[in-house]
Amino acid sequence: MKKISLVLLLLTITLSCKTENPTEIIVIGSLHKPEPNFNSETLFKILEDVKPDFILHERDSSAFNTNFRFVETPTENEGMASSKYINKYPYTQLRPYEFEGRNEYRINIGSRPTDGLTTKLLDSLNKANLLSPSEATIHNKYKALLEPLIVLASKSPENFNNPTTDSICAERQYYQYKMLPKITSVRNEFATHFHTKPNGEKISYRNGFQLACDFWDLRNQTMAKNIMRISEQNKGKRIVVLCGFMHRYYLLSELKNLTKGKDIVLKEFYDY
Repeated sequence: MKKISLVLLLLTITLSCKTENPTEIIVIGSLHKPEPNFNSETLFKILEDVKPDFILHERDSSAFNTNFRFVETPTENEGMASSKYINKYPYTQLRPYEFEGRNEYRINIGSRPTDGLTTKLLDSLNKANLLSPSEATIHNKYKALLEPLIVLASKSPENFNNPTTDSICAERQYYQYKMLPKITSVRNEFATHFHTKPNGEKISYRNGFQLACDFWDLRNQTMAKNIMRISEQNKGKRIVVLCGFMHRYYLLSELKNLTKGKDIVLKEFYDY
């Protein structure tokens, strides 16, 4: 009798473990500004299909009050759609997952505006045929990779939320942050043009751009860790992560590694 009771107890425990829902993470690549093909209503309808317990935003804690509601009325697609959604489904929770103080950090270290100034200088050198053939090849490839992404971003959200588009984004960002420095690190123009940081120190375009490249990795890796922290604190929940679609490939890559061996599944919004 005791053996039967033990078997029944073990069977009950096993069944309860199997029926417990895994945590679901759905990374949705978005367009921040309203466009004819994608606006806050488009995203709101997606949220209604997915029915998330949590919606994570590419914002830091300064955008939210202590109740995790927006401090200011949102004007971007993600904020407007989320605000409408939580008004209709008030038990849904919002959370930030961005690198804290992102913009201030970039300005203070000098990676901004040197990132934009560097790419402008690259454009002008290429247009003036001053780059070497190998340098021009890198720069032209970097510029060309943006074109298919512009086309995909003008279509329905399924078109910029899939592995094919992710791979194009990954290649484009690889050229921006890994290949362009092969030009800026050797050409004298980028060592002799300077920007003055808020603290009065000068930083060369070369060094500032390298800091911007390093920050791309740091930022995305930090965001992925923040997503994991929130997910592990809320087991069994359905968690939507909203991001600019150029970040999606990086976040998914990091999350695939971070979720190994954990009861967490990565899904697409069109799986629902």
